[in-house]
Amino acid sequence: MSNNQTLDEQQLTKLFYTIGEVSKMLGEDTSTVRYWEKEFSIIKPQRNAKGNRLFRQVDVENLKLICHLLRDRHMTLEGAKQMMRDKRDEATKDTQIVERLKQMREMLLQMRDNILAADN
Repeated sequence: MSNNQTLDEQQLTKLFYTIGEVSKMLGEDTSTVRYWEKEFSIIKPQRNAKGNRLFRQVDVENLKLICHLLRDRHMTLEGAKQMMRDKRDEATKDTQIVERLKQMREMLLQMRDNILAADN
């Protein structure tokens, strides 16, 4: 991979993610990811020969959605489950918007830091 590729681009090329990688992406403890796996039937990681969880990209996207509903929108588990069942498209769109805004914020902060560093 070239040095110009971002971490997000590198992650897109992966087929499976460990629970540690997923928890780092979400900013959550691994125990939280395991708990959400038990609570939400839509999360179905595969297991390797050792029994370790291997999450597919679809699992990661679903976990991001769950994280958004529980953390950003302050829903209860039952509310998040209902949203996943009844208004999944709306929740997915909302999550994508929040994700894009976070990326834009990060880019703006980097630009600010570059400008401040150039002034010094």
